Amino acid sequence: MAVDRETATFEVDGQRRTLRMGQAYVSRAAGTGSSVTIKADARGMFWTAGQVNGGNVRFLVDTGATTISLSAADARRLGIDYLKGPRGVVQTAAGPTTAYKITLDSVQVGDIAMNQVEALVIEAGPPFVLLGMSFLKRTEIRHEGETMVLIKRF
Repeated sequence: MAVDRETATFEVDGQRRTLRMGQAYVSRAAGTGSSVTIKADARGMFWTAGQVNGGNVRFLVDTGATTISLSAADARRLGIDYLKGPRGVVQTAAGPTTAYKITLDSVQVGDIAMNQVEALVIEAGPPFVLLGMSFLKRTEIRHEGETMVLIKRF
């Protein structure tokens, strides 16, 4: 449809897509896969409600986080016995702190549900759960302006 020095605009199945140079696009048949759409807040951060092991949590989508990370307080509230996991020290924005590596039975965001997802329980973690790459790598992420769409891949 249109091309300039930085972008190309295509029409696929009646929908327009503008891609930046080097950006990948994967076409998917209509109606396949679970998905969730998340809107950015006024600060450009992507927050969404979800569940960990069946309990309600508030997620902050963090593509820079290797794993899902939750506080020890959230882990206790969710009935997770994190003290049995391997203990280590991680560097957070607030400095180094103790963390435990665990595997969550289930994580759900919108229609996307996954089992056996790696996570860290951080002793002095924030009052929300970071939705990191241990979950996100199993989705296709489409980021268009103030909207992020996650589509379950496997």
